[in-house]
Amino acid sequence: MAKGYFITGTDTGVGKTLVAGGLAALYKNKGLNVGVMKPVATGCKRVNNALISDDAVFLKFLAEAEDEYELINPVSLEQPLAPTVAARLSNTKIDTDKINTAYDTLCERHEYMIVEGIGGLLVPIDEYYFVVDMA
Repeated sequence: MAKGYFITGTDTGVGKTLVAGGLAALYKNKGLNVGVMKPVATGCKRVNNALISDDAVFLKFLAEAEDEYELINPVSLEQPLAPTVAARLSNTKIDTDKINTAYDTLCERHEYMIVEGIGGLLVPIDEYYFVVDMA
């Protein structure tokens, strides 16, 4: 299992992405094998019929990661709302197994992982799974 950090905060715009990206760039610049992940993202933009998170793209860029985008951001939702609400409005269910599988794959590839959460530790990902469980 990779070593690393899980970055979270209780609001949008508080610097989670900046801190996670800065750590990833620092590790990369020191020559360390670092991977990044934004397991769940809301407020994603539709690009070529895919939902893309600006945060995940930023992390991938700063880490100079060659990993597939779908591993870095396995769950993308369009509405800029809490994950459970955004999923409900899009008639989807957040697949926590998909998140865990993507994380395990990234851990096999990298010595260090920087993971950016979504909101604070008690933000629900689904009915029984919270950000703290992801961390």
